[in-house]
Amino acid sequence: MSDTPIRFDTKIAVLLREDLETWQRLNVTAFLVSGLGSTVPEVIGEPYEDADDVPYLPMFRQPVLVFEGTKETLTAAHARALSRALPRALFTSDLFATGHDADNRAAVRAVGTAELDLVGLAVYGPRNAVDKVLKGARMHP
Repeated sequence: MSDTPIRFDTKIAVLLREDLETWQRLNVTAFLVSGLGSTVPEVIGEPYEDADDVPYLPMFRQPVLVFEGTKETLTAAHARALSRALPRALFTSDLFATGHDADNRAAVRAVGTAELDLVGLAVYGPRNAVDKVLKGARMHP
């Protein structure tokens, strides 16, 4: 193992609306990052194995940075992510009332892009592009 920190050229970031309850923040973060991990294979590292040869699933190869912001910050970040065509996942307030994947997708499909009530957004891409998307957000406490 090396003590030299690795500086990644890319960034995985989650932006949460600041008015979410703690359980909502955790739930939204988990859902959002699952979207990136399932469709952007380069973010996933190798499988894990402990000293007794017990295997574990692979995880992200780099840190996930979590930010928070106002509803307006989230709306602006979403627009910037779209304009840069970055891989993204979203979570809207409607998804708190659904019970499964098909209902989740139907709830998002029912609302136009400009009217989405975003409570979370995950983005992945070049570090500088993700930083520009997150302009105005602050690190999650």
